[in-house]
Amino acid sequence: MRRTAVLGSAGTLIAGTLIAGAIAAPAADAHDRHHGDREARGVQIAAARAAKAGIDWADCPADWAIAAPVQCGWVTVPLDYAEPDGKKIKLAVDRHVSTGTKKERQGALVYNPGGPGGSGMAFPKRVATKNPLWTKTAKAYDFVGFDPRGVGHSAPISCADPQEFVKAPKADPVPDSEADKRAQRKLAAEYAAGCAERSGDMLPHMTTPNTARDLDVIRAALGERKLNFLGVSYGTYLGAVYGTLFPSHVRRMVVDSVVNPAKDNIWYQANLNQDIAFQTRWEDWKTWVAKNDATYHIGDTPAKVEKAWLTLRAAARKNPIGGVVGPAELIGFFQSAPYYDSMWAPIARTWSDYRGGDTQALIDAAAPDLSDTAGNASSENGNAVYTAVECADAKWPTSWQRWDRDNTRLHRDNPFMTWANAWMNLPCATWPAKQQTPLDVRTGKGLPPVLIVQSTRDAATPYEGAVELHKRFKGSRLVTEKNAGSHGVTGLVNPCVNERVDAYLLTGRTDRRDVTCAPHATPTP
Repeated sequence: MRRTAVLGSAGTLIAGTLIAGAIAAPAADAHDRHHGDREARGVQIAAARAAKAGIDWADCPADWAIAAPVQCGWVTVPLDYAEPDGKKIKLAVDRHVSTGTKKERQGALVYNPGGPGGSGMAFPKRVATKNPLWTKTAKAYDFVGFDPRGVGHSAPISCADPQEFVKAPKADPVPDSEADKRAQRKLAAEYAAGCAERSGDMLPHMTTPNTARDLDVIRAALGERKLNFLGVSYGTYLGAVYGTLFPSHVRRMVVDSVVNPAKDNIWYQANLNQDIAFQTRWEDWKTWVAKNDATYHIGDTPAKVEKAWLTLRAAARKNPIGGVVGPAELIGFFQSAPYYDSMWAPIARTWSDYRGGDTQALIDAAAPDLSDTAGNASSENGNAVYTAVECADAKWPTSWQRWDRDNTRLHRDNPFMTWANAWMNLPCATWPAKQQTPLDVRTGKGLPPVLIVQSTRDAATPYEGAVELHKRFKGSRLVTEKNAGSHGVTGLVNPCVNERVDAYLLTGRTDRRDVTCAPHATPTP
């Protein structure tokens, strides 16, 4: 799962279905079962229409900042699959055609980067920029990205004025008092109400199963009999739901950094588990910073690095750096270290420079840029979709006492992200639209082997998620990157992983047994 913002607290972060597929309705009564049947028929109708219409590929609009030879187009889908002749929305898609011969081409590879709320429109650029990790796959596949419903150019939703949304400094997410908690609860309830006011007609339909149905309509519009899919982070849950709804429509599927798809994990428990995993990876980073104290001069033990962090945090709470960077904004910046190894050195360097007297670099990195109206709109949109999907996918606790108890307990041993995460998700406690029951992810008839890739110390999607999906998708193969924790393994240089991803996508073959790989290279200062 990819975070996009921490509501009222951590400011801007970077951040998680043709025609014969078995539809598993999350039904409890006859009405729900009937509704599920209507959705199954609705996606068949929409996919058949899309297959007939195809996609009118053309140069991308100039303001999309997607240069030729990547092309853009649209796919029309129902807002509500139970009403396929009702309101329609258009989904933005783009592609780079395969670079190989006609004989080498195997179809389209569709990508989702996570979120929920992430755009996949940058994916075809991997071909245009000749990304060396993807040159072999690019010969076989058109690389296809899309904006999921509600995201970017695809009927975007909003919950707040973007400029107000990014303003800083926000309140420290770690509460000192009951009054602090009441203030955050008020912000969360106001945010949920803002979602209803600004995007109420979309909210009931912002679910992962509906996005999976959209994915099947995109498959049909591409002229593909079966789907080739690469999903990262939340994209793995989208893939798991698609594979459950449409098992016979899957050709090849790679899921990387896996959300635990168990029904009781979606989504309240998933976020609690994430807090623990973030703390684990935060400890890894502090150990690395201490090991490289000769470069950064922050502390030569993890305990000293933690003390320096708490000192920085306390000072920023008392007097926000540059008037705009408080503890919330610091978390928004520093959390990229537990997410991505590639951020270990840049964040340590920025912190080190700040301690040496250069405050501007930290302000530039952690504070919002109010002049970047397009970027701020994108951040607000991403957060709105994140909230809308997670709140709509499952029933969340409505008791504040439960939220307070669970997060107070977790914070004692996992203080880095727990309260920031809680406030971001709290709008789901007062969500103004219907909340569904999560799909029971499982193997269906016709599902081929799925390739699962995961690092053992991932902060955003703990390793147990990959193990759980592996159990549920019979015949799947798990490739584990041991003693590593960067989120998004397929984008890293690790031949043990890269060669297996290539082999699977190019030939469909997997190893006879699950594979454990050594970690990719540790970052250098």
